[in-house]
Amino acid sequence: MEELTVVQKIAAYALPILFAITVHEAAHGYAAKYFGDLTAERMGRITLNPFKHIDPIGTILLPALSIMLGGVLFGWAKPVPVNFGQLRRPKQDMLWVALAGPASNFVMAIGWGLLLARVELFPESAQAYLSQMSVAGIQINLVLLVLNLFPLPPLDGGRIAVSLLPMKAAIKFAQIERYGMFILIALLFTGILGILLSPVLRFFQQLLAVIIM
Repeated sequence: MEELTVVQKIAAYALPILFAITVHEAAHGYAAKYFGDLTAERMGRITLNPFKHIDPIGTILLPALSIMLGGVLFGWAKPVPVNFGQLRRPKQDMLWVALAGPASNFVMAIGWGLLLARVELFPESAQAYLSQMSVAGIQINLVLLVLNLFPLPPLDGGRIAVSLLPMKAAIKFAQIERYGMFILIALLFTGILGILLSPVLRFFQQLLAVIIM
């Protein structure tokens, strides 16, 4: 198969990135609606239209730069608004709303993995592009899955931790959210985040390999 150019590589990453972020955010909205909060629906955010979820810097600029420079793939989308107080059982249901996004990423990683395993069924001229797109889809979704499960508010893992902790501990832990992004960026640029997430990422990579074999 032919080597892809930088432009072709960026194009191969574009669709998986849009799907990964859009479905992740929509999944939060669908889960919130199921458990009683209609905030996202009223704001038109329960949709697979990527333009409703795109953040120009976090969804387009940073991922494109990281692909071109060969660095750690990093980015974000506009978070779907969830009013946890509107959930039928706010503390318990928060877990499922938070878990919906990462779960959707794992399902998409399986889909891209199945495509990669069957790429030889497509015309040879398309195999290099589809292979790169599938690898990108697996990489992006597993990274988003593992990153979002990191137990730090406002990440999904932080919400899950708040849901599982006893009430007093949950209230104190939730207060970290105001500093959460600064902590996350510091962990990212010091390399500590990669060290912490690598074992979890390898676990999901191995699990994915077992599923698609």
